[in-house]
Amino acid sequence: MPEGPPGGSAPSNRAVFVDRDGTLNPDLHYLKDPTLLDLNRGVGDALRLARNHGFLIVCVTNQSGIDRGFYTAEDVERIHRRLNELLAAHRARVDAFYYCPHAPERHCACRKPGTGLFEQARREWQIDLATSAVVGDRAMDIEAGRKLGLLTVMVRPRGHELEADTELAEHHLSPDIQADSFPAAMYRLLARG
Repeated sequence: MPEGPPGGSAPSNRAVFVDRDGTLNPDLHYLKDPTLLDLNRGVGDALRLARNHGFLIVCVTNQSGIDRGFYTAEDVERIHRRLNELLAAHRARVDAFYYCPHAPERHCACRKPGTGLFEQARREWQIDLATSAVVGDRAMDIEAGRKLGLLTVMVRPRGHELEADTELAEHHLSPDIQADSFPAAMYRLLARG
């Protein structure tokens, strides 16, 4: 489900689609309380840099905790408002949030690695997928990006490299870029032009 108004920008915007939990902020598993939210190190500055390079920042996140009854859509929206409050201190922001509220067993098209939310964002923000990228910490982010022809970027946080590599191998995926932090991933992405 999207949050935020359509961009109204000219066609062919380019975007960095970012995962939320584990990528922008620590994955606290079914996060409900916005006061517990914190940014991963360097995320604010890296997002500001991407925006300065002309990228829209679009967050696409699976939030099955809604379907499971752990929290509500309003809780998710509070988390997203808080995330942008934290980013504002770095003169950065997420332009739009899209989230899937469904549990995996529903097999919906909007849950990553499904591409429904990416496609909705593409239509609403007039995004050129050929010049856009996805940055995430899970194989499902990379798989969704591959389906759409996006540049794929995997953040492999220190201490979780083996877990990330195993997940990629199980899904026969190889990201275009891999890095051990979000800032490093973003710098490598931007270096590609």
